Amino acid sequence: MTQRPTAVLTGGTGEAVFDLGGGSLFSFRLNGGLNPLGWLDAVDRSVDFRPMAHFLCLDRWGQPSAGEQRAGVPFHGEATRVEWKIESATCAKLTMVASLPMAGIDIRRRARLVGKDAVLVVQETVTNRNSMVKIYNMVQHPTICPPFLDEHTIVDCNAGRGFMQSSPMPYPEKPSVHWPEALYDGEVVNQRFLTNTENPNVTSYVINGRTGWATASSPRNNLVLGYIWRTSDYPWFNVWRHIGSDYKPRARGLEFGTTGLHQPLGVLLEKGTIFNRKLFTYLDAGETKTRTYVAFLAETPYGWDGVRKIRSVQGHIKITGGKAKVISVECDENF
Repeated sequence: MTQRPTAVLTGGTGEAVFDLGGGSLFSFRLNGGLNPLGWLDAVDRSVDFRPMAHFLCLDRWGQPSAGEQRAGVPFHGEATRVEWKIESATCAKLTMVASLPMAGIDIRRRARLVGKDAVLVVQETVTNRNSMVKIYNMVQHPTICPPFLDEHTIVDCNAGRGFMQSSPMPYPEKPSVHWPEALYDGEVVNQRFLTNTENPNVTSYVINGRTGWATASSPRNNLVLGYIWRTSDYPWFNVWRHIGSDYKPRARGLEFGTTGLHQPLGVLLEKGTIFNRKLFTYLDAGETKTRTYVAFLAETPYGWDGVRKIRSVQGHIKITGGKAKVISVECDENF
């Protein structure tokens, strides 16, 4: 792969690298170690502007309508198919911007590594440049991959009720499930693990409470990757699972966003809500909206068996595992 333009942040024990050909966070490391976010789809390896690792879906999550496809609107929106530019940068902070010409949306991302640990705070502001209301969605798409991802990697979150995207319209929420369970061919699937089958391929859950969180723990690498966000910003958590031809885990999407239905915007408008949660959002002409999330990496102690709870407490994020084991990282963003 040829050298690509990037923006690198270093601070505390963390390093974060953003790709300017699509804006993805494609590397996040603790003490220069393993990067959990190295995923890149084979079809995009030679593409200048592309989604990879942790990318942003904007102004949609999923496929465009038939008419939009003919007009050239890309899957998951334009945010990863345009150039991002650095507006300002220091060692541990940067501001990067992009414009989405078809959607008529501008985005400004402010990212900073904070404290003495590997903690990344990302604030993203979207602005509607159109002269009328803009209906859209915004979904974060962190994607973990090997060697961090294997059959023993444990995914945890504080999600509640959910449904399988493979269930037929107009009522895909029937039958419903509760995290960490999903259904495939009538059998219960434990979403905490990905082994030799990717089905159900995508399952979506609502987040209850003020704060959402999701983690992936790798016992073999003694490492946990986590995300925390406000539910008012991102009320849905979506799980994508991908298996290779060798029946080994290849990728898992830990996707949190404004929608939980993987359909064109017209279908979302007709459906409206699932589990009393909206499936789209909107901006008035000239309006802006800011959303924030935090990503962290931390070493895990021997015997770590996943995450039970995450709290924001007095400048720290407290990550509680089984047997009351607790990891703490510094963070000045309160949730």
